Amino acid sequence: MAYFDNYFPLSEDSAELVMTQTGTDAERLQAFSIDAAKMKELIDKQHWQLLYWKDAARHLNYRRFFEVAGLVGIRVEDERVFEETHRLTIELVRSGQVQGLRIDHVDGLANPKTYLERLRRAVGDDTFIVVEKILGPDETLPADWPVSGTTGYEFISAMPDLFVAGDGLKKIEAAYQIVDNEHADFAAGLRNAKLLMIERNFAGETARLTKLAYLIFPGLSEAEISSALRELVVAFPVYRTYGCRGALSAEDAAVVRKAVDKARAKLPAVEALDAIESLLRGEIADHRAAEFRARFQQLSGPVMAKSVEDTLFYRYTPLIAMNEVGGEPAMSPRGVAAFHQSMAVRMKRQPHGLSATSTHDTKRGEDARARLYSLSQYPDVWIEGVARWRALNAAFRTDLPDGPAPEPNVEWMLYQALAGIWPADIEQSNRDELKERFAAYVLKAIREAKLRTDWMDEKPAYEKAVLDYAGALLSPQNRAFRNDFEKTLQPFIRLGYLNSLSQVLIKLTAPGIPDIYQGAEGLDFSMVDPDNRRPIDRQPVGTSQNQSPFEESWALSLKRQIIRTVLRHRNSHPELFLEGGYLPLEVKGERSDNLVAFARIRQKDAAITIVPRLVDAGGTGCDYWQGTVISIPPRFGRQMRDLLTGKSLAAGDISAARLFEDHPISFLVTSD
Repeated sequence: MAYFDNYFPLSEDSAELVMTQTGTDAERLQAFSIDAAKMKELIDKQHWQLLYWKDAARHLNYRRFFEVAGLVGIRVEDERVFEETHRLTIELVRSGQVQGLRIDHVDGLANPKTYLERLRRAVGDDTFIVVEKILGPDETLPADWPVSGTTGYEFISAMPDLFVAGDGLKKIEAAYQIVDNEHADFAAGLRNAKLLMIERNFAGETARLTKLAYLIFPGLSEAEISSALRELVVAFPVYRTYGCRGALSAEDAAVVRKAVDKARAKLPAVEALDAIESLLRGEIADHRAAEFRARFQQLSGPVMAKSVEDTLFYRYTPLIAMNEVGGEPAMSPRGVAAFHQSMAVRMKRQPHGLSATSTHDTKRGEDARARLYSLSQYPDVWIEGVARWRALNAAFRTDLPDGPAPEPNVEWMLYQALAGIWPADIEQSNRDELKERFAAYVLKAIREAKLRTDWMDEKPAYEKAVLDYAGALLSPQNRAFRNDFEKTLQPFIRLGYLNSLSQVLIKLTAPGIPDIYQGAEGLDFSMVDPDNRRPIDRQPVGTSQNQSPFEESWALSLKRQIIRTVLRHRNSHPELFLEGGYLPLEVKGERSDNLVAFARIRQKDAAITIVPRLVDAGGTGCDYWQGTVISIPPRFGRQMRDLLTGKSLAAGDISAARLFEDHPISFLVTSD
């Protein structure tokens, strides 16, 4: 009874039922709690209904944050609700204490455009507003939203074009298919994950839509409507559309048409599908049709998010660096030209959107991801390593009635996850802390995969077997594995540092506003939450000149130097980076494909970023870059200065060997 009072609002007349008992408060509560008839009478008077928590997804009649029943959705589209829930936020902005707002999960709103317009009016035109919106490969942020852009997941998605080797990724995918053919088909995996979400986790929301459609189209059966609805949500290629009243935009109409065409192939009868399409296109003027349209749009987004990011990304794991929020794991990297095209589009459509590499929701920290990109450069080394390690650790596997634990797919994932967080010096690291962090990640990963255990249906024997295996990988007694693993990782660690430095300079200088997540000004080898929300360890380091190249302290020092130097330059040249153009630069010579070079230009002011990509692990010294040059247009002036080294260089064809003789990346600015 006391729990009800703590967690549920009691109706006004409910207390009288309890107070009619005699004795102290504790005695009255005790007597009441064992009186089944009075307890039933009390519960029947409430505005809520007690349900077993595992049945909630089928029976809840209120909106939630994704599938979290305890986070109730509110009708922020109601002006009074908006004012009450935003009062403090608006006060903080108007008082000058807050200058920018980050709107998470904007796709969960009934009408994001109307909400954002109301918010903009409340906080004024000068307040920086970005929205958490995950864009598909060919999707753009609605142009009529009064925001500066997104929170930047599409920027992360552009990084594999530069730092993942296409041929190497194909080899990894082929080896993965041999290890676990069942989960190697991304498209099939996506369908299965979406069906699971629709039929289980969002069963209540789906049933509500079915009922609404049936009331509008009573000539159709609920079974037909349910099947059509299921196939349409499965076929939806993006998170959602944004029609509220009237016809859809041309872009959203094309999305609906594409999904309908794909769904047709799975349905024996399409009358229900045509009916649903007419609702989504706004062709029926009816308050129930408006509700259906809004609720469908509020369902397709959560289904996509939970299916992909919180299910499929833990099932389909050829190269987990590709499994990032907003990413396309099954898409091959497209190279430097595609990256430049992405940045040109970004410059045009959201030059003031955030450029993120780590956030509170990313699956791993930016430097862990940068390291894992490099597995694609030496795929044979990695593939052979995994085969050895599985053999070395075979004794730690457990045979359960439903198969070995961990199964090959999980083993494949575990070695990558461990590689991403492996410390520079395992002997000097806090191994207990590392084991705790790794174990927490492993447990979350296997539950998110929802294959042999689940948050809703935990399997203790399986979970213990997998956690025991994961713990054995870091055991001091498992020296043979540890030595082999550490030795194999060395080239990937070196390349990872270089990827990290290239990535951070690109983020700081490409179109967009660089977003530096808490702690990511250092090396961020965190995993998915809650690991990426740990207290930050800000240890002082020396300058890079005092460190041996390609060691952790060297990379940490250089990363901080780059951030400090470039942000100071941005601060003193704001128009260059906020308004300046984006110009890819020509690279010529034997190693031309191993460089990324672009300029930001505004009138006579220019800043040039030149960084390596997909280089050899053996080194990137002068010999490596001989014969490779970067063409600097004459209009930039006669002299350029590298802000990271202080070196002056003549404009024109700049030798990469000269540029990188004592520094792994370059940031040139005009000096005359």
